[in-house]
Amino acid sequence: MTEYETVRYTRDDAVAIVTINRPEAMNSFDELLRSELAAALTDAAEDHNVRAVVLIGEGRSFSAGADLKAGMDGERSIEEILQSSYRPIFEVISAMPKPVIAAVNGSAAGIGMSIALACDLLIIADNAFLLSPFTTISLVPDGGLNWLLVHQLGYRQAFQLSVESDRIHADRCVELGLANKSVAADALLEESVAWGKRLAERAPLSLAATKKVMRHAAASDWASTFDMEAPLQNSLRASTDCVEGVSAFLEKRKAKFTGS
Repeated sequence: MTEYETVRYTRDDAVAIVTINRPEAMNSFDELLRSELAAALTDAAEDHNVRAVVLIGEGRSFSAGADLKAGMDGERSIEEILQSSYRPIFEVISAMPKPVIAAVNGSAAGIGMSIALACDLLIIADNAFLLSPFTTISLVPDGGLNWLLVHQLGYRQAFQLSVESDRIHADRCVELGLANKSVAADALLEESVAWGKRLAERAPLSLAATKKVMRHAAASDWASTFDMEAPLQNSLRASTDCVEGVSAFLEKRKAKFTGS
């Protein structure tokens, strides 16, 4: 297993736990963290023993966003950094055939908020919050945050939350649907891993197909979504796991899925 400096990668049964590990900098993103997080998530995506992923931050924060102390100047433009260094993180989360659970502790701000919302599921500590602070430093929401918020909340709500740059506390995140649920802060990791383990018991081919179709549906029309569902259903119906699932249902026992 690859060793990282700014990310910790561990496994608990079929759940990979990817921990953003720059607590001294509130888990803010520098060049090394961007690279290592993309690599660690790729490790999880390619590990056949992993069926669900939990993404969490070490210490007092999920992530404070970009590390402004590292400087905004340099040989590469912000546009290039977004496209070449941040985008791979979002693409691996979206493309991996496994559910990714963001476990938000403390705060997820800036592009840290973008990464949390890009995950398939989000569980937030009851004392945590999301924050889109870009108007306070004369920048635009990035990391696809404009798309994520508008699609999840509608334009007016998304615009208000972004331009007012107020903290969105845990209960409000659940109310708005930005988070699936809120739990006690000291139980966040335990609850997140337990959720991942429950998902890991589901048929992995079905999870992968459902994620693929629903991510397509989020930005597409009914007809194209229907056209994607039909061949996937045909393929899944012929799988060993489908036979096992139906047999287990009829025999009133727990199914044992193999991903085939």
